[in-house]
Amino acid sequence: MMFTPTEKGQGLVEYALILVLVAMFVLAALTALGPLISDVFDNISNTI
Repeated sequence: MMFTPTEKGQGLVEYALILVLVAMFVLAALTALGPLISDVFDNISNTI
């Protein structure tokens, strides 16, 4: 299969989709772990 110049934008779109999926995963992880992380920092600040 020969790549033509019209297919150059396809790689950029694929990288953009991967970036969006990674960002969604990070946001979901932070949303799920947010209260736990907040509790850890609260305990640290109360100890100090």
